[in-house]
Amino acid sequence: GSRGHHGTWKLLIEYVYTAVVEVTEENVQILLTAANLLQLTDVRDACCDYLQTQLDPSNCLGIRDFADIHGCIDLLNYAETYIEQHFSEVVQFDEFLNLTSDQVVHLIRSDRLSVPTEEKVYECVITWIQYDVNGRQHHLAELMGHVRLPLLAQDYLVQRVEKEHLMKDDLQCKDYIIEALKYHLLKGEQKTCFKTPRTIPRQPVGLPKVLLVIGGQAPKAIRSVECYDLREEKWYQVAEMPTRRCRAGLAVLGDKVYAVGGFNGSLRVKTVDVYDPVLDQWTTSHSMEARRSTLGVAVLNNCIYAVGGFDGSTGLCSAEMFDPKRQEWRLIASMSTRRSSVGVGVVNGLLYAVGGYDGASRQCLASVERYNPATDTWTQIAEMSARRSGAGVGVLDNILYAVGGHDGPLVRKSVEAYDPVKNTWRPVGFMAFCRRNAGVVAHNGMLYVVGGDDGLSNLASVEVYSPETDSWRILPSSMSIGRSYAGVAMIDKPL
Repeated sequence: GSRGHHGTWKLLIEYVYTAVVEVTEENVQILLTAANLLQLTDVRDACCDYLQTQLDPSNCLGIRDFADIHGCIDLLNYAETYIEQHFSEVVQFDEFLNLTSDQVVHLIRSDRLSVPTEEKVYECVITWIQYDVNGRQHHLAELMGHVRLPLLAQDYLVQRVEKEHLMKDDLQCKDYIIEALKYHLLKGEQKTCFKTPRTIPRQPVGLPKVLLVIGGQAPKAIRSVECYDLREEKWYQVAEMPTRRCRAGLAVLGDKVYAVGGFNGSLRVKTVDVYDPVLDQWTTSHSMEARRSTLGVAVLNNCIYAVGGFDGSTGLCSAEMFDPKRQEWRLIASMSTRRSSVGVGVVNGLLYAVGGYDGASRQCLASVERYNPATDTWTQIAEMSARRSGAGVGVLDNILYAVGGHDGPLVRKSVEAYDPVKNTWRPVGFMAFCRRNAGVVAHNGMLYVVGGDDGLSNLASVEVYSPETDSWRILPSSMSIGRSYAGVAMIDKPL
């Protein structure tokens, strides 16, 4: 409306005089258009930067087009990469269904699409056609030319693709199915010689990952946050936390990292700080119900669970969850045992609380219990072979690993693995160092174990476990300081 336009001109005139402009959801599009017209590059860049922070799977296609129309090259490239990275989610939204056939082609022909399997690409084309069958059916063959049918699983081809009526009724598509089935018949050497655009696997670039290490004890609680770039094999510092924090839990929800509870050098806290890697800044979120340090934190069904810990006077058997939709914490059922210095992990939608210390019995624990969110109940499962307090917990391929920890003064370098199907623990390869209170995170089929202490001093090294070879290696470069009780997470490197 004209009021909107007047508001925009007023903003831009103010900007010309004051060099200050506030970009909001309401004004960003019209502001960008006007700034383009007037060649106010700073305002334009501010709008683009703002839109970049607003990208999500439901709006990224629209923002990509908008960037294209207005010649915002950086935003366009960023959006393109974002779409390729999040393709599986993007195709679930209306923006995708409303694309033109040319736009769908542009999207699915990319070599860099990040999809778990090619089935996703096939399914999104069928869904797009079915959204308006009469209007779109004639585009099917053109689109299927960019779906890599030979890379679909054989049984999926036979059971799903061949039986799809849209495909059956189209001669060209039948040829694509024959090509795909023929590809599955070929053996080793023949396969390599049989080249069509549809037999070349996609090569998703994957945003480079960084290992984020937050706070910890060195030897007191610290604010420092550092990052390890897996590709460059280098450490660098990022924005410090607003407060000192160690013995906290870390959770990644959406594209934000939550540092939950812990100890600030004098008090056990219930506060939660949130890190935004794109903006490299921290904000404060809602506090927990209870003060908890040395707690276990995990994400389950898109909610954060905070389990056990120590409140300053006693070990806790209570647990709570944060629902980001409601923006509130609420208590869930309590465990059967008090567990401070507890490790937690999630396998197949169930949460495991591993070992810890029970102040009441003054025991380091070998016991483990499992939480089912559907029934809000905890159940005891098989015990570990060793008592472990301050063990790191990580999950690889539906196996739960308990790493290091201690039993009284004895700090362990041993590691054991739990198979939920068999309900048994088995020993795996030892680490190079004894470690307790280390951070553990899984990435790309490997387990990263960060810092901790050996009973005497804090460690700055990171060890990486490969289940394939049942062996550990040490990362080529260590953190800038030894840290025990740090929080760790693996996140996409901000572009």
